[in-house]
Amino acid sequence: MEELTRRNERLEKINQALMQRVEAGPENSDGAYDNFKHSVYLAEQVRERTEALNQAMHSLKSTNQELIRASAEAHNAHDLLRQAIESISDAFVLYDSQRRLVLANSRFNQFWQASGIEIHPGMHQQEIHKLSQRYRLIDRYYGDATTTARGALPGDGKVFHMRDGAWVHVSERATRDGGLVVLYKDISALIENERALRERALATKSRTLQNTLDNLSQGVVLVNQNKLVETWNVRFAELTGLGHKLLESGMTFSRLMRHTEVSDLNPTSRDADGHACLQMEQVLSDGRVMEIRTHPMAGGEFVNTYTDITERSRAVKALAESEQRIRVITDAVPALIAYVDKDLTLVFANRAYERWYGFEREVIVGRKLYQIIPAMQLVRLQPYINRALQGQTVNFEISDPSRDGVVRHVVKTYVPEMDEEGEILGFYVLVQDITEIRLTSEALAQAYQHLEQRVQDRTSELTELNGQLRQEIEERRQMESRLREAKQDAEKANHSKTKFLAAASHDLLQPMNAARLFCASLMEHPLDDRTRQLVDSLNYSLEDVETLLAALVDISKLDAGVVKPDLMSFNAGDLLNNLANEYRTLAADASLSFDFVPTSAVIHTDSQLLARIMRNFLTNAVRYTRNGKVMLGCRRRKDGLEIQVLDTGVGIAEDKLEEIFLEFNRGSQADTARDKGLGLGLAIVDKMSGILKHPIRVRSVLGKGSCFSVLVPYGRRHHARRATAPGLAMLGNQQFRGRRALVLDNEASICKAMDILLSGWGFEVLTVRSWEETLLIREQLEEGVDLVIADYHLDNGATGLDAVALMRSELAVEAPVLMITANYTTTLKQEVRELGYRIMNKPVRPAKLKAMIHHMIEHGVVV
Repeated sequence: MEELTRRNERLEKINQALMQRVEAGPENSDGAYDNFKHSVYLAEQVRERTEALNQAMHSLKSTNQELIRASAEAHNAHDLLRQAIESISDAFVLYDSQRRLVLANSRFNQFWQASGIEIHPGMHQQEIHKLSQRYRLIDRYYGDATTTARGALPGDGKVFHMRDGAWVHVSERATRDGGLVVLYKDISALIENERALRERALATKSRTLQNTLDNLSQGVVLVNQNKLVETWNVRFAELTGLGHKLLESGMTFSRLMRHTEVSDLNPTSRDADGHACLQMEQVLSDGRVMEIRTHPMAGGEFVNTYTDITERSRAVKALAESEQRIRVITDAVPALIAYVDKDLTLVFANRAYERWYGFEREVIVGRKLYQIIPAMQLVRLQPYINRALQGQTVNFEISDPSRDGVVRHVVKTYVPEMDEEGEILGFYVLVQDITEIRLTSEALAQAYQHLEQRVQDRTSELTELNGQLRQEIEERRQMESRLREAKQDAEKANHSKTKFLAAASHDLLQPMNAARLFCASLMEHPLDDRTRQLVDSLNYSLEDVETLLAALVDISKLDAGVVKPDLMSFNAGDLLNNLANEYRTLAADASLSFDFVPTSAVIHTDSQLLARIMRNFLTNAVRYTRNGKVMLGCRRRKDGLEIQVLDTGVGIAEDKLEEIFLEFNRGSQADTARDKGLGLGLAIVDKMSGILKHPIRVRSVLGKGSCFSVLVPYGRRHHARRATAPGLAMLGNQQFRGRRALVLDNEASICKAMDILLSGWGFEVLTVRSWEETLLIREQLEEGVDLVIADYHLDNGATGLDAVALMRSELAVEAPVLMITANYTTTLKQEVRELGYRIMNKPVRPAKLKAMIHHMIEHGVVV
């Protein structure tokens, strides 16, 4: 518009100049035409300029109208802008490029109303800031970093805390012309909400922490830097006996702990030596044991924990007492006991071991074997040590020098110890001095010889005295007196002999029993054929020695009068039937026939003692009968049942019938190759029959045979047999009568033993030693079997599993299978169980075997 106005003014000036020039006229006539021409030209120019001016005026008028409309629109937009700024919830301020106030809404003015200050356009920004400082409208200012750290609002603004308590967030933005727009946002509600959320979170964490503390088994207390109790849990109050009033009283920790007998332990505590003491154990008056620990913190605070360790303390004390008792027990054992680890370091030794080598306990434990045992002796022991460290149990006899230098005979046993993975940790050493046992055996043999010599001497003297008595009465009386004295000496000697046998036999049975156990353990391990033969021979020899020693013990017990009969009524047929089954096999091994006459009579006696009497009769009958037969039967007498054993053996001379019941009398017809006894069998029979008051009768013809019998009183028949009757549970139980069992074992002795055992339980038993022998009884198997008992290891590398598989596939045998083995590996057990069979490890206990068979048959375990 200004430009059009200027152009219009310029055109008017030009038009005015032209008009003045035309009105002045030409200066001379000569130039009239030129003037006319010039005036025409000017007129044309005026006309063109006038048209241009009209167009310009028209454009100016249009432009002016547009300007009016634009001004109205701008005013309308300004009103709308002001209304928009006024409608926003935040305070709004607009500064120009000089930072002078151009526009502000009413919310901004509200900040100043309380102070009476009027903010108007044109005021400088610094002037407004100074007014806010002068009237202290702002309490505190927070920059961006502080704001973000406090969690109010992140961004490029600032936060003011007003004196009226409000929180304001200030955000500034520059305009295009250099101005500045400032927004003031009231964030009080946001701040309060954030604060409430933080307080709730803090309260939740506090409750969680307190609940956690209260659920601890330990007492916990936190003491701040001012030595005041900050927090605690319920367990702390229970253990110390402090009530909540005391804990909340504001006392210092030290004063608070004066109200309880629990010690005041803190980071400054010292022990008796002046050293820092951060933990202690205290025994309270009520017997409780308290463990107290203090944990200092960097800021001067500390945390104490209190644990009731009464049970643990008692357990530790009990463990120590148990270890002490074990030490006392092992120290009281006369055998040498020690433990050596895999590095050949002596870890443990009992008192006998220490005395043997002449060391004190503190010196010998922890030392290497080469520091304890002489070098030459260690060289002899090294092969056995190596076998023990390879996992073998080693038992051997060796001479060993003792502390006093005397060489004594000992039996040593090395038993390896393994962890769960089978790694050798060390081995136990058991040493038993058998020197005295050897001397005792020699003394016993000498005593036997001396006793026989004394008997011979007394017999010779009696013979001479009898001759003298026939001649002189007076000498007879004198000899009778001497005989009475001799009889007293003989009785004393016999009594001494009985006591000696009882003590010596017991002492001999102990190592023999240990030897039997070790032999049984050795038999459970895989051995080559040669070693197996040696072990079997050793086992048989030990059985013979043990039988002889057992007889000595029995005779000593009978002489001492400690055997008391347990009398009861039972069916004699149950006992005799089992004896017949047992000795029928023994008679067959001796190529003798065996006859048995059953009975249904009921007798009243001690079943075990009667069984011992009958076994002695039957054993002697088989032992002293070279050919012919043995018979077991009964005859009903008026005063009882006479149980008889008849044989066609060597017989006994009539004048020797009374001597056979004497101790150590084996008879003149004894076959030393077959008779390995001491001659105590019939002596034991005589003493047992005396205890039972059952008469023993003997009839014999030399060279033709003998008949031994015992007369047993009758008893009353009971409908229910006593379950606790000793010896009858196994002897008379026929619960498997009518059942058939197949026994597969490559050992004939085991087959025979199983036959006797299972037959006694009522089974009809079929025994085979291989798969080939099983094929020979195919027809009998077609009648069916109720049980298969098979040994795992058979001859020629065959196994019981292979044989049973062939039985099932070739012979259709579907009976339950019990696999018996000396193999203890987990692999074999898993293989057997996967096939659905049952497994038992050797040695097999008859009671356990019986229970297993009953379970398998009753529950129909087939596969």
